[in-house]
Amino acid sequence: MTHISGLPARRAALQMLDAVLRRGETLDQAFGPATRQVRGFADKALARAIAGEVLRWLVDFDVLIDSATKQALPADAKPRMVLRMMLAQWLRLDTPPHAVIATALPLLSGGPKRLAHGVFSTLTRGEVTLPHNPTLPPDVAVRWGERSEAIAAGLALPPPLDLTLRDAGETQRWANELSGDSLMPGHVRIARGAGVEGLPGFKDGTWWVQDLAASLPARLLGAGDGKHVLDLCAAPGGKTLQLAAAGWKVTALDMSKRRLALLKDNLKRTGLSASPVRADALTWQPKHQFDAILLDAPCTATGTCRRHPDVIHRIGPRQIEEMAELQAKLLQRAQEWLKPGGTLVYAVCSLEDEEGAEQARKVSLALDPIKSEDLPEGLTPTAEGWLRTDPGMAAEHGGLDGFFIARWTK
Repeated sequence: MTHISGLPARRAALQMLDAVLRRGETLDQAFGPATRQVRGFADKALARAIAGEVLRWLVDFDVLIDSATKQALPADAKPRMVLRMMLAQWLRLDTPPHAVIATALPLLSGGPKRLAHGVFSTLTRGEVTLPHNPTLPPDVAVRWGERSEAIAAGLALPPPLDLTLRDAGETQRWANELSGDSLMPGHVRIARGAGVEGLPGFKDGTWWVQDLAASLPARLLGAGDGKHVLDLCAAPGGKTLQLAAAGWKVTALDMSKRRLALLKDNLKRTGLSASPVRADALTWQPKHQFDAILLDAPCTATGTCRRHPDVIHRIGPRQIEEMAELQAKLLQRAQEWLKPGGTLVYAVCSLEDEEGAEQARKVSLALDPIKSEDLPEGLTPTAEGWLRTDPGMAAEHGGLDGFFIARWTK
């Protein structure tokens, strides 16, 4: 059999897309098994990039495909999936059409191969283009309502890489060292694609990877001054590291052995200290109450769609309802574990009202409104005193993950 350079990467991308769209797996879950036969970091990255661009622009690719076929292809038909990949490579990854054809058509045979070749050739001759921003699936656009257009604007490109610094006083130094920008003290944003472990400061534990929006919940607790904080659902540990660096005595609770191992590795690398606890927050009972609790609750993670576009297609009402039920239980327990005068911060990396505002309305504590001075320039709290971020915010700087955050005192 003739070896075709680049074909294993395309085959891996096809497997990832099948895992996400047909079986509901995450792109991260699908990546390892799909790329086992792919050699080299560059080809694995290419497979991921092809799959990611298909998931970002799937609705728009389908419009183009349907414009060039007399009879609509089924949504899960293999020729449609291969055509989506072909368009992703041509229109988003700047792959020349002849190279797209050479590496994609071997994924098909017989009539489907001729069909894909004909449709792709028709589209390339027509010099078609994509809209400025991706089109969201109709059900997702309905869920996100008036925010949909702004969110879609943040999905057009994979995001840059955000780093949180152990010492906020060294922000300018590390921005210079890493050729990055800073949007607030203790934060540096660098171009995507860098090999993280080879960057200056990684081995010394000077910083860790954490989206800027994801760093805001822990920032809202301020300096710890030796007081006790519970980081619920803590792993892999970005918020635990922040709290420890801010002077809190941190109890870091999580039920995942694998994710707690990552947290412990991060503590060791950064030289920060915390007390990891492996337990289920729904059954665990602490020995004492806490001065502060940070509940970054399990959620659908739809707010991470700019870096995980699979959530746009995997998440629906059933998953949202399941997560909302769990969040309500965790919030109730967290309130019981808080000392009088203590502070509770609740956060989810979700764009769904059921996981954000609807949960916040159930909390019986006194709201401690978030203030503009607590936030990066350009972000403002809601009229209720909460914070909502979405991928379209700070777009000129590379955007933000979508979060809902609220704060109360007991």
